Amino acid sequence: MFQTKMASFGKKLIRRRALDLSSEETRFARCLSTLDLIALGVGSTLGAGVYVLAGEVAKEKAGPSIVLCFLVAALSSVLAGLCYAEFGARVPKTGSAYLYSFVTVGEIWAFTTGWNLILSYVIGTASVARAWSSAFDNIIGNHISIFFKNRTSMGSVGGVFSEHPDFFALILVFLLTGLLAFGVSESALVNKIFTAVNLVVLSFVIISGFVKGDVKNWQLSEKNYLNDSVKASNEDASIGPPGLGGFMPFGFQGILAGAATCFYAFVGFDCIATTGEEAKNPQRSIPIGIIVSLLICFVAYFGVSAALTLMVPYYLLNKESPLPEAFKAVGWEPARYVVAVGSLCALSTSLLGSMFPMPRVIYAMAEDRLLFRFLSKVHPRTKTPLMATVVSGIVAALMAFLFELKDLVDLMSIGTLLAYSLVAVCVLILRYQPNQLSSSKSLEMVELHRQEEEKVMMDPDMSSTDLSEECSLRSLISPHCRTPTKLSGQIVYISTSVIAVLITILCVVLAQTMDLLLSGSVIWITVCVVLVAIILVPTIIIWRQPESNARLTFKVPGLPLLPLFSIFINVYLMMQLSPGTWARFGVWMLIGFAIYFGYGIRNSVEAHRIHQASSHGTGTSSTEKPLDPTV
Repeated sequence: MFQTKMASFGKKLIRRRALDLSSEETRFARCLSTLDLIALGVGSTLGAGVYVLAGEVAKEKAGPSIVLCFLVAALSSVLAGLCYAEFGARVPKTGSAYLYSFVTVGEIWAFTTGWNLILSYVIGTASVARAWSSAFDNIIGNHISIFFKNRTSMGSVGGVFSEHPDFFALILVFLLTGLLAFGVSESALVNKIFTAVNLVVLSFVIISGFVKGDVKNWQLSEKNYLNDSVKASNEDASIGPPGLGGFMPFGFQGILAGAATCFYAFVGFDCIATTGEEAKNPQRSIPIGIIVSLLICFVAYFGVSAALTLMVPYYLLNKESPLPEAFKAVGWEPARYVVAVGSLCALSTSLLGSMFPMPRVIYAMAEDRLLFRFLSKVHPRTKTPLMATVVSGIVAALMAFLFELKDLVDLMSIGTLLAYSLVAVCVLILRYQPNQLSSSKSLEMVELHRQEEEKVMMDPDMSSTDLSEECSLRSLISPHCRTPTKLSGQIVYISTSVIAVLITILCVVLAQTMDLLLSGSVIWITVCVVLVAIILVPTIIIWRQPESNARLTFKVPGLPLLPLFSIFINVYLMMQLSPGTWARFGVWMLIGFAIYFGYGIRNSVEAHRIHQASSHGTGTSSTEKPLDPTV
């Protein structure tokens, strides 16, 4: 009896959402073009970091080789971007990584992903709002902060509450909440304008840097560093740590350390994936939007970092305001006002990029009844998730108003990296399943191919072979069928789960013993080599399984290696976060699980669908057959 109840409970946790993709109907307004999605991706990704991050990484970690850091980080981000692009072509629905997890790996993972995405977007919105307020205050001489410090000082309570409430950030978030509630097309227009201004300013920075820069700053020696350090000490100026000289003063390790930091500069493109029901042609626009926006962001980061290190020796860069100080060093001090305008536009688009996907993830979870039902209300005129937008805007505004967010920002990374990892897992699993998720438009594109597959599936001999197929060494290494079967899908599902666990163990070992590995510890090197060898076994098994050759508007190339490499990078970066961040993550998850087990697991739409189907004696009430939840 107890075992039966536990088995039933376990099946509830991994039940998957059945999608009806035969219809393109939606409650949202399909008004976003490919250009709108590109602007949204660029705006949310190319934020204030381009004006600050390049100077910080170049000065302390990489020197002129920061351009290679951004190259490595961009390649890593593209891996995740490609996985999102395939799912955007498969599932043109609102929900992003939450929905992708729900249709592939189950309800509990979907809730975990969605709950962490909400946290990431709320903290991201609040932190960018405070940064916008601070940047504007700095431009006008800090009059706003001085006024409120003198009149509304709260004191820093436990390092969590800020010294004074930020009324400007509060008003800013409320204004953008109203804009998003008013309509998607209006929000997209504002975003395009600010993004265009930001790109114009960055183009000016890049061109100016190459005109006024000196290639000698990429060929500095230790002697140059010593001479400049003496001058800096006489002028009471800050100077960075010493390097070895040349283009890579901190060596290859410096490039890797810098790339790990630069990776977060590309976080944000996933907001494009939430527009599945608001894009005019999501199967085409979402993949193009993700790839093009990442390419534009890479060119901008690469160009700005190159311009900076050409204008000023890397160790003399100002971490707080590298671009204004760099222009001052080359005699173009008035250019700082141009940079100020660009930074405010970048912060505005970044803020909009954080706020735009947040209510859509909340709406998707509420529509599935994993969150409270009233949050799924859509305004009949504006076609926006009104209640989710208002509630999330109020929460973000209050956080920006009251809290010191420095210690909370790392929580954004956990949610984002977890989402990236699960999307890569989902792409890997789905590609080898017999029942492919694909939209009606994609099916129309491959009608002839689909008819051929149906003939195979309708063949009695083939069907009986598939049903009687048993797991054996032959089925693992050399399966007889050229198209995916239920057994091959199960093999890939189990192999992917095993690989995910092994990669997590490997990343924990690497994170905890990196110094020993670099010093040549034989024991830990052997442990890592053994783990990699074990990971290769299920990887080869996946590679040998029949892959679906159904055509989509976009497919991730290089399976299974590319998604696995993406998972490894994301998990490794998660392991770099501090114990305090993981503790806060645990508290947030306890709150989420209280909501899920107290409300979501009983009220889930999928639970009601399965109950109705079983009471009527049918297998499913959806036109799209879900993956077998008992795998």
